[in-house]
Amino acid sequence: MQKIEELPNRIVLKNVNKYYGKKQVLSDINLEINTGMFGLLGRNGAGKTTMMKAITSILSIESGEINVCNISQKNPKRIREIVGYLPQDFSMYPNMSVYEAMDYLGVLSGLDKKSRQKKIPELLEKVNLQENHHTKVKAMSGGMKRRLGIAQAILHDPRVLIVDEPTAGLDPEERVRFRNLLSEIAKDRIVILSTHIVGDIEATCEKIAIMEEGRIVFDGTVSRLLEQARGKIYEVTISRSEIDEMKQNYIITNMLMLSAEAKIRFIAENPETSMKAAVEAIPNVEDAYMYFMHRTGGDR
Repeated sequence: MQKIEELPNRIVLKNVNKYYGKKQVLSDINLEINTGMFGLLGRNGAGKTTMMKAITSILSIESGEINVCNISQKNPKRIREIVGYLPQDFSMYPNMSVYEAMDYLGVLSGLDKKSRQKKIPELLEKVNLQENHHTKVKAMSGGMKRRLGIAQAILHDPRVLIVDEPTAGLDPEERVRFRNLLSEIAKDRIVILSTHIVGDIEATCEKIAIMEEGRIVFDGTVSRLLEQARGKIYEVTISRSEIDEMKQNYIITNMLMLSAEAKIRFIAENPETSMKAAVEAIPNVEDAYMYFMHRTGGDR
């Protein structure tokens, strides 16, 4: 058996299928994920959380193969030794202090007292909670709890970190701080960021996959996704009275309301002659994502 430090930083999913009753929630998933930040993008209900739980071995699969750093999902105990997981509905022991909660989780992870005393302060400093040793978990803000969640997820020094919708509900400052923390952690390990917030992907990930109805509909680099939308995104300034008609004829990716006008970004192969005031815009990831979903029939 290979030592953990000798294992390759690679996750491979081959023809993975998962059902909840008769409903198929993962359909022939094929994916390879390597060191660094990997973004998993898709609307709520697309299957992202199910796939994350399958990778962590929390959920079993009906067919296919999952290998995490050369360890098969048939060996869930060993996978859990090398994977850290921050679920969307993360919660901890509310009446414990930050240090007490981390110490208790360290005991559950099999760390001895000396290791816990050394490692916990280091991790709390890493997530900017060093001044909150004695703060009760229930008294923490949403952003602080998320950072504590990352600390507990990497307490056992995992090779893989999986975070599910980590910035939902955070204010902009906390969001930026959290994304920077994930990027730092990803320097020497795999970090999978699962989200429906396109801005989080754009700010942190070079490689992404898009899920829709349990399938991978895109797997590649951010630049490749952007290239597909080049020449398809336009901007125009119109009166507010024209907005409803605009919505009927085009998919709007962004709208900035001015005093009596609105600045609109929209998707178009070729704007109609009546839109001659429209100018081509450089697509961002949100534009490209919406264009891709529209082109593949995933828009609703």
